[in-house]
Amino acid sequence: MKRTVRTTASTHHTTANTPHTNARSARATLPLTACALSAALLLSACGEGSQGSSGSEGEGEVKVGLITKTDTNPFFVKMKQGAERAAKESGAELSTAAGKFDGDNEGQVTAIENMVAAGVRGILITPNDSKAIVPAVKQARAKGVLVIALDSPTEPQDAVDALFATDNHKAGELIGQYAKAAMEGKDAKIATLDLAPGVAVGQLRHDGFLKGFGIKKGDPSIVCSQDTGGDQSKGQTAMENCLQKAPDVNVVYTINEPAALGAHTALKAKGRDKDVLIVSVDGGCTGTKAVKSGKITATSQQYPLAMAAEGVEAVVAYAKDESKKPQGYVDTGVRLITDQPVGGEEAKDTAYGLENCWG
Repeated sequence: MKRTVRTTASTHHTTANTPHTNARSARATLPLTACALSAALLLSACGEGSQGSSGSEGEGEVKVGLITKTDTNPFFVKMKQGAERAAKESGAELSTAAGKFDGDNEGQVTAIENMVAAGVRGILITPNDSKAIVPAVKQARAKGVLVIALDSPTEPQDAVDALFATDNHKAGELIGQYAKAAMEGKDAKIATLDLAPGVAVGQLRHDGFLKGFGIKKGDPSIVCSQDTGGDQSKGQTAMENCLQKAPDVNVVYTINEPAALGAHTALKAKGRDKDVLIVSVDGGCTGTKAVKSGKITATSQQYPLAMAAEGVEAVVAYAKDESKKPQGYVDTGVRLITDQPVGGEEAKDTAYGLENCWG
């Protein structure tokens, strides 16, 4: 996948996503405490990707660490698969770890410390807490370890060497443009089902949608806004609330596909599922199937496998030649997925989406 490298910070996401997710909810994780006795225990017991996911064992191998928010969310499962594949192809030795739950900063700090002690050349991390993780990241970098954030930026973003992630603002903009074209000049009554206050990924997607639709915050066409935490049941409740407030809503933007599916359930219960346009972001397999079935009209798909694979490749390249040190923001791509293209908006169909989805 082609990627664009910028040496300056971008307006990307943060977390809870800060990223992302915040929009990635319902996750359980590896028992890090059982692996925190020593670096050796971490590398031999924490995660299927440790040691065994690399190429041949040898003294000259580049050691790479991957630390995800959790190890059960499909997004991070796909990310781990991407790292394992890239490590095998490049002959690197990959060790993996994850937080016990979404938000487990302490577990990620322990994983960083253990990986540094084990001699990794680089660490790829999706921060559970974008600010609290920074001191551990700084300590790792001070010891010569390359640190790349995946999907979710740290605060400040330049606390790491580089960020490999989706442009969430662009993701929102793509579906905003699509929704605008699909409405064909009709009077839009928009409900936005967002993430949560202060979460950058949610704000970026929301702002991108508004820009793509050609409106600004406070526009009268926005008839209802509710937070969902990216959760399906909360998405349903939020949509029910919006239908009470604005029964004539005809466009629904959602932070992610679980929230979109919740919105669809609420709309169907009111007999409105056929006449309301639902657009979303993420591109997971469940969400892409929902686009195919017509429950969601369009979604913006992101690529966690690419994030991790490109991260591993960057660490290996840097280990061989330090002049190739990655810096700034690396865009890992986003595409509009729909089977109902409109108005010349560039899109891929669900066949493509299902070939490239995660989960």
